[in-house]
Amino acid sequence: MSTGFRPQRLLPRTACILLAVPLVLLVAGCGGGGAAAAEDGKLNVVAAEDFWGSIAAQLGGEAVVVTSVITNPAADPHDYEPTSADARALAGAQISIVNGIGYDEWASKLLAASPDSGRTEISVGDVLGLASGDNPHQWYSPASVHRVVDAVVAAYEKARPGKALYFQQQKARFESAGLAEYDRLIARIRARFGGEPVGASESIFEPLAPALGLRLITPKGFMDAIAEGTEATPAEKATADEQLAGRQLKLWVYNSQNATPDVKRLNEAAAAAGIPIATVTETMTPAGASFEQWMTRELRGIAAALAKGAP
Repeated sequence: MSTGFRPQRLLPRTACILLAVPLVLLVAGCGGGGAAAAEDGKLNVVAAEDFWGSIAAQLGGEAVVVTSVITNPAADPHDYEPTSADARALAGAQISIVNGIGYDEWASKLLAASPDSGRTEISVGDVLGLASGDNPHQWYSPASVHRVVDAVVAAYEKARPGKALYFQQQKARFESAGLAEYDRLIARIRARFGGEPVGASESIFEPLAPALGLRLITPKGFMDAIAEGTEATPAEKATADEQLAGRQLKLWVYNSQNATPDVKRLNEAAAAAGIPIATVTETMTPAGASFEQWMTRELRGIAAALAKGAP
């Protein structure tokens, strides 16, 4: 069991999904509701996670009202147990945004239980052509973020054709101004540290590492096991240990929301070996931060840590 980020992972994922069934039946049995516009005719948008909700709100501007189901940095989207209010919000959305890829099955289950031809459903996994078993942490992939931006704007334009120009202006503002520092930091890290070997405690860093030009050499099975709350193999643990003890890494990255005993041990080993350490989180921190504020803070930390180890 995780000692950090995942206090809710006391039940298997299948059991947690089953807990949502009464909510599913409640919503499906109401017979009413359906997609409904927010006040003043604004598009009613509901995102399962606030990192996608932050982006959706900025792209929609004054033409949308965005509600994010998970906004608490301490909540685990994998095993979140939705409330009846969450179920009603998703059922009544004109546009819903879920991560998919096996990450937030509770949200997809609630939508499936309350079908509505008037609702546009965006699944990040479908947008990217990914399925359960692929890395779900695609908000850490800059390329994936830009593809999701395109999908959200396309959904807005379809729902409100008369505001297509406005949505394109919002998109241009978000990509050129909102993501300006984010894109600059990615390019700077890639240019200065491209090719450097790095390690990570879990797979949330896997989509970002190649965008930064970094070689992530921690065993994939080890990172997946930590992310999933399962046990890595002895061989995978031994390799992760050897990489740190042998100073094969220029940077060690760990998820500060999921500091398991194995991760704490490796953090101590990295510090003892003089390997710089940077942190990432699975959900947006602090509460209320925008997507780009969260990401640029983490990228600055990564850049500063890499600079410490540079010759």
